[in-house]
Amino acid sequence: MKILRLARDYWIRGWMHFAGRGLFGRFATRLATWFAPPLYKRNRLADLNPRGYVDPTAVIDHPNLELGAHTYVGERVKIIGGPDSGCIQLGDTVRLHWDIILHTGQGGTISFGPRSSVQPGCQFVAYVGSIRVGSDVHIGSNCAFYPYNHGLAPGILIADQPLTSRGDIVLEDDVNLGFGVIVLDGVTIGKGAAVGAGSVVVQDIPAGAIAMGVPARVLRMRSDFEPSRNGKSGTIHAPNESAAVPQPTRAP
Repeated sequence: MKILRLARDYWIRGWMHFAGRGLFGRFATRLATWFAPPLYKRNRLADLNPRGYVDPTAVIDHPNLELGAHTYVGERVKIIGGPDSGCIQLGDTVRLHWDIILHTGQGGTISFGPRSSVQPGCQFVAYVGSIRVGSDVHIGSNCAFYPYNHGLAPGILIADQPLTSRGDIVLEDDVNLGFGVIVLDGVTIGKGAAVGAGSVVVQDIPAGAIAMGVPARVLRMRSDFEPSRNGKSGTIHAPNESAAVPQPTRAP
């Protein structure tokens, strides 16, 4: 068994040495995955090559894609854009898990800072506006980001109206989004903020805030909690009635 494990490891490491986005590189990646089941085993493959890991089932059709070192692009991820697209940038060790869509057009761009991760089923569609994700950001499954709107002037088909935008979507460093959060145009979520599952964010969220709801509103600040000990959840302080919790502000 030990000999088989060694042979498997040599096989994986050997083919990952040649992995890349070109035709031969994608072929080498497919061979490496023969002995690496999906998810966690394949996630580790990104660490074996500075060019990272792009799953053989991923669709890459974008004119201006930049991948940082040791990035992970998982099963059935789609990264697409037309000739009028802005760039898509993935920082070092970014993790995109399965069934994620990154789509740009009309000058929109998407960027992720180092060590950020995106769970399955998320959509990032950057038309007109852009989506900027900072470092160490965690995005839960089935989240959606749309930095644009359709025109709604009367008397004209909505499909025939130009897209508009109140501004870019910005997630600053250390932001955490729960399952199914929707973030709309012109929103900035401040550093270290957390947004609860199922929320719709239409206004800015202050740094360090804990927000939830439709539309999302600030419930508490992370500073209300004592630091966690031994991996357990922190203790919440009694709210200070004299200190108003800052609420989201509507982007101009």
